[in-house]
Amino acid sequence: MRKPAKHLHPSLSIDKAPSDVFMNFEAFLSNTETRVHSHPWGQVQLISGGILEMEVEETRFLAPPHLAIWVPPGIMHTSFNRKPLSYCSLNVALHLTENFPDKTSLIRVTSIASSIVDDFRSRRINVAQTEADKRLVQVLLDQLATRDTQHHFLPSSDNKYIAPILAAVEEDPTDNTSLSEWAERVHTTERTLARHCQSELGMSFTEWRLRVRYLYSMELLQKGQSVKEVAFTLGYNQASPYIAMFRKYAGQTPEQYKSKLIY
Repeated sequence: MRKPAKHLHPSLSIDKAPSDVFMNFEAFLSNTETRVHSHPWGQVQLISGGILEMEVEETRFLAPPHLAIWVPPGIMHTSFNRKPLSYCSLNVALHLTENFPDKTSLIRVTSIASSIVDDFRSRRINVAQTEADKRLVQVLLDQLATRDTQHHFLPSSDNKYIAPILAAVEEDPTDNTSLSEWAERVHTTERTLARHCQSELGMSFTEWRLRVRYLYSMELLQKGQSVKEVAFTLGYNQASPYIAMFRKYAGQTPEQYKSKLIY
């Protein structure tokens, strides 16, 4: 469940875009919510150090740092973050968005894209002025303008059988109740639950729960727990399987992730 917002972020007061492509960098405090708004330009929202939640047309998008959220021009949206995070919006003029997805989507952030954003952030550049920086912007667009997208990282469902199970697992990510045990609790069969997971979520229950634990582990790391402590909390007997799981989704180790956190 979303916590009440402690900080309502002011709207970006830009009537006219300063360039066809411009960036906005911010550090969001815990429990920050943006107003419902839209832009005449497309927007790629990239983060590090936390998890960004966005609601677009009554659909929830949840993006950990290895994924960016693409919002097409003119789409109303609002975002929320539970923990502090470093935020960047890459704003793209309408005529440059033809290679981006038609709908709000999750885009994988490549190491090249991440490095370019970090470079612009460190040099405090919002609009590329030099020819070298303009070339970097073009590389960034090439890296992010893709049809290879995800609609959800952590899908949800209102299916009467699996909805209460998903809610329980999100509430307690360390819960090890098996699918057969859940089937007994919700008065159906394991096979029926497995079928609903595939049709409603597009993945197995095991995969969905693993993604919940990956997201939960980010919170634990941000609280200062060591990689080994997080691994034990999630039920691993040693750190290496947890590190492998984290790398599978994030493309980096938990230690590398911790080094980018904002406390």
